[in-house]
Amino acid sequence: MARTKEFDPDAALQAALELFWRRGYEATSMSDLVTHLGIGRASIYATFGNKHELYLKALDRYDRTGLPPILRELSQPGPALPAVRKLVRRYAAEAADARERLNGCMITNAAAELAPHDRATARHVERNWDQLETVLHSALVRAQAQGELPAGRDPLALARMLLVLLQGLRVVGKASPDPARVRDAAEQALALLD
Repeated sequence: MARTKEFDPDAALQAALELFWRRGYEATSMSDLVTHLGIGRASIYATFGNKHELYLKALDRYDRTGLPPILRELSQPGPALPAVRKLVRRYAAEAADARERLNGCMITNAAAELAPHDRATARHVERNWDQLETVLHSALVRAQAQGELPAGRDPLALARMLLVLLQGLRVVGKASPDPARVRDAAEQALALLD
């Protein structure tokens, strides 16, 4: 007869996500995971696989919780450009917030730490960025069709610029204690939408 799990796998995955997000992949050891999750090493391996597999599952979870609200925000009926502006300003505010900035964005962190030499992480990061770019592009196409964005602007190029800006805000915000740096950059980028 199989033993039942003595822990909640969903809660353990959330705890792993939080630890990886705060410390990064390399700085998080299996011993750290055992302590933080409060479960044995054998249970971690049996439920999630090795550290790398657990990390990828944590990235998946982060992705599933982060992108849907952005999709909802940018897909609301009515004017699209105010929603894009609100999203960019929110990223800047989060990047400048002393409490939030130190963690940054888990996807951005993964891109900087692992993606250059880890194909599975690179695929995950690229998939996330493709989704975000697509959502931004759709909102900008809608904005252009509604007359909010000048006809001569390229919605795809603008979506790509905003994607790079959003990721850059996370990186700079994490490393710089000067909130004006990210706020000014965001406002200058938003001026390109006028």
